[in-house]
Amino acid sequence: MLKGKTIVLGVTGGIAAYKAASLASLLVKQHADVQVLMTENATKFITPITFEQLTGNKALVDTFDRNFQSSVEHIAVADRADFVLIAPATANVIAKLAHGLADDMLTTTVLACDCPKAIAPAMNTKMYENPVTQDNLAALRRYGWEVVEPASGRLACGAVGKGKLPEPEALLETCLHGAAHEKDFKGLRVLVTAGPTQEPLDPVRYLTNHSSGRMGYAIARAAARRGAEVTLVSGQVNLPRPGYMEIVDITTAQDMFEAVTSRAPDMDIIIKAAAVADYRPAAVADNKMKKSDADLSIPLARTQDILGTLGKAKRPGQFLCGFSMETENMLANSRAKLRKKNLDMIAANNLKVSGAGFGGDTNVITLITPDSEMQLPLMSKDAAADAMLDEIKKRLP
Repeated sequence: MLKGKTIVLGVTGGIAAYKAASLASLLVKQHADVQVLMTENATKFITPITFEQLTGNKALVDTFDRNFQSSVEHIAVADRADFVLIAPATANVIAKLAHGLADDMLTTTVLACDCPKAIAPAMNTKMYENPVTQDNLAALRRYGWEVVEPASGRLACGAVGKGKLPEPEALLETCLHGAAHEKDFKGLRVLVTAGPTQEPLDPVRYLTNHSSGRMGYAIARAAARRGAEVTLVSGQVNLPRPGYMEIVDITTAQDMFEAVTSRAPDMDIIIKAAAVADYRPAAVADNKMKKSDADLSIPLARTQDILGTLGKAKRPGQFLCGFSMETENMLANSRAKLRKKNLDMIAANNLKVSGAGFGGDTNVITLITPDSEMQLPLMSKDAAADAMLDEIKKRLP
């Protein structure tokens, strides 16, 4: 996702510097060109050689190092940078950056960078909560920096509190959000539904489906990375909670119906990727369920049609996209659903096709609109999400 992007990773002198090595590795796996800048104190915790082996680039420490090309190195790095992340960031470096001090390779280079920047504080809880540190972080926010909130837990000094550097996977998401895609959805409000719903049979059992939520989560992440204001309405899933969006947790189809329809009028794009249970036990709906009913044939009632309701209420300029999972007659059945529910697009897949459907990391989707069909090849769900958003973007007013 970061192919062709240069990520400047600043590492300062704290015990959490070891996590920066894992982050550098994750960035390289995303095909980023990673340029590590280290303070002299950082080299006391982890060696530059570690980062050089991971990234294939010389880790820069000394502003006056003559062992490089004749270009002014800190300016050359700044000119190449697509995103800057300082992780971990000590209180000292935070203070320097907040006040424009540039007395080493890291601060000199970062002062010359005009790309998006983020900083991840990591320090003793009392140092982090000190009003001076908080004022410095507030100043960085005013200058356009993103401040990654530290995690809470047991710190290296033995104290328990806020000040831990987040895990490398969370820091990777910061870089992906900042640099993976141009912000072509900025100003758009996008609602995505994801995951299964659960309809209780009794206090123990429920009706559900095999949806993992991966496709919906991929769409929500992609929209957020492209600058959209995202609301994710999520069923019960076993996935990491994505950042940079509002998440509304639901359980039943009625929960999802209420969460979506109450927010729909304010949305520019609605993408229903959730696999909603079509039926619920009628006795539950009527509040008449008895314990003995769980062992008998239970009459079922239809859940409310979320897409149909949204289609009837769709306002001019609003884009509505649904999903259609079929086992036969995929195109005909999906196009009929497109017309019936007044959709602008439907993403269809055949559950019998290898690599498509629930659970996995890949999908095979055909994007159907009133006047076109586009079959996407087998690809990751992240790539499919971006391809879908590309097509939606072309059709916005």
